[in-house]
Amino acid sequence: MAEAGSVNVGSGREEKEPEGLSQESASTGTTFSRVKLFDTMVDTFLQKLVASGSYQRFIDCYKRFYQLQPEMTQRIYDKFITQLQTSIRDEISEIKEEGNLEAVLNALDVIVEEGKDRREPAWRPSGIPEKDLRSTLVPYFLQQRDALQRRVQKQEAENRQLADAVLAGRRQVEELQLQVQARQQAWQALHREQKELVAVLREPE
Repeated sequence: MAEAGSVNVGSGREEKEPEGLSQESASTGTTFSRVKLFDTMVDTFLQKLVASGSYQRFIDCYKRFYQLQPEMTQRIYDKFITQLQTSIRDEISEIKEEGNLEAVLNALDVIVEEGKDRREPAWRPSGIPEKDLRSTLVPYFLQQRDALQRRVQKQEAENRQLADAVLAGRRQVEELQLQVQARQQAWQALHREQKELVAVLREPE
């Protein structure tokens, strides 16, 4: 009957494969990616789903139809199980794509691998929300404060440079004004001397 193996489930793995994976990883020290473990869990779920909805249970629900059309009942069951597995796999694939699950699980693998070399103990909640919140937020706020202070110091230094440049510009303007006044005064004095000289020359002897 179909109960024993008429339908190919997933990749054809045995139902006890996850336990085998864990035993193999424990014995060899190999770390399997969470994406593969997730796919194995899906396969195991489908296997157990097919086992729970066996062909025998199916024909128990449709005894009259099975007695009349046993071969048709077999084909209906096979098609139902196949479409059920396909539908579940499609739904899981959409969830993986929408949630970017594969990238998230791979990133988690990287974090776990990087954490293996750390010697300091991992953070654990103390059970006091206020304390945990302070322990998380205070370092962040201190970091932001230091960054703002550095930015303020940089801005103040730039402002001092601008102020010095403005003062230097004012001094240059004042020096130019003094030079203009001095040249104007010299020109006026020269003009007066020329007038006096012309007046002297015009006087009769």
